[in-house]
This record gives sequence, structure tokens and C-alpha cells, in this order.
Amino acid sequence: MSQATKAPNAEAFIAQQKQAIASNPDCGTSHYNLGVALMGQGKIEEAEESLITAIECSPGLAEAYVQMGGLCMKRGDMEACLDWNHRAVRAKPSFSEGWGNIGFVLLQRGDVDGAIKALEKATAFNFRYIQAFATLANAYLMNGKIKESIEANLKALKLSPDFAVAHNNLSIAYLEDGQPDLAIQHADKAQDLGYDVAPEILKELEPHRS
Repeated sequence: MSQATKAPNAEAFIAQQKQAIASNPDCGTSHYNLGVALMGQGKIEEAEESLITAIECSPGLAEAYVQMGGLCMKRGDMEACLDWNHRAVRAKPSFSEGWGNIGFVLLQRGDVDGAIKALEKATAFNFRYIQAFATLANAYLMNGKIKESIEANLKALKLSPDFAVAHNNLSIAYLEDGQPDLAIQHADKAQDLGYDVAPEILKELEPHRS
């Protein structure tokens, strides 16, 4: 769909939400919908105002906290991103996206154990959360839990067989696990899918190729 056809639809949606807010100013969902639509248009400050209002109207609206966290992440403010996602899971303890984001940020900060706990919750609450499985697999690998890393990557591939990141992660995990043939298979698949496998991994695999 071209931008030309998308834009009028977005404008119509925004107008609809503003109309809903005018008739019911305390509807958190309408403020949230408006905030997300404004984000889509790149109107970040206006979007933030709408999301904050959504939270004030509906403190249990976990999705709004996560969106605020996403805006903070884009600004590079990982501390605020973490805080908003913690608020999200306090509002809705089974909110997998919040746990997934917490795990991602903690892993970026080097808290591997904390990341694993959060990501295990994310995947337990949503067994189809492919990105969380891939990040969890990476965290397991960093923690020396090779078998668990392989298992998490395989779960990701079961959801999406052409998920290049999981193939790349598997090539590293199988290499660590002493299974170079499987490592080669997944490294090649990752490359076929356009992923840049690290040169040191390819070099380590080279002697094992027949």
C-alpha cells in the first residue's frame, strides 16, 4: 500500500479518535489509539501526551506503558524504557511484551541472569513470541547454557523456519556443543537468508567442511 493511500486512512482514524475523546474525555483506549496513530505519523511529542493521558485515564492499560518505553528506547534512554516496562508488568503481570522488553534491555546492560528470568516469563506467557525466544537463546548462550540455547532457537524456528537470527544463533550454539555439521548447516542457512554471519564463526567452521 502506498503512502498516498495510507495517509488519508490515518488522518480519518485520528479524526475518529479525537471525536471519541471529545464525547468521552476519560476513555483511556481512545487516547491510546490516538497516541499510537500519532507515533505512526512521527508526531512524537503529541503521541507522548496522548499516551500519558491514556495512562491517567486507565492506569491498567499496560500497552500504553510499553509504547512509552518504546519511545524512550528510540531516544536511547534505556533506564526510562526499563522503568516503563516494569510499570507495564505491574499493571498486567502476564503481559509478555513488557517482560520481553525488560529482558532485552537487561541483556543490553549485561544483566544476563535478570534477562533470562524476564524472557522466560515472556515466552511462558506467549509461546508464539518469536523475538523473545531468539533473545532468550542468546542470553542462555552468554550464560553458558548451550542446550537451553539450542532448544530456545529451535522453538523460534518452529514458529518461523526462515528466521535468520535463530539460524545464526544455532550455528554458534552447535559449534559450542561440539556439533560442527549442524553448525555449518545453520550458518549456511543464515547466510542464504541474507544474515551476515561473523567471520570468526565462518573461519572456525571451515576446517569442518568436507
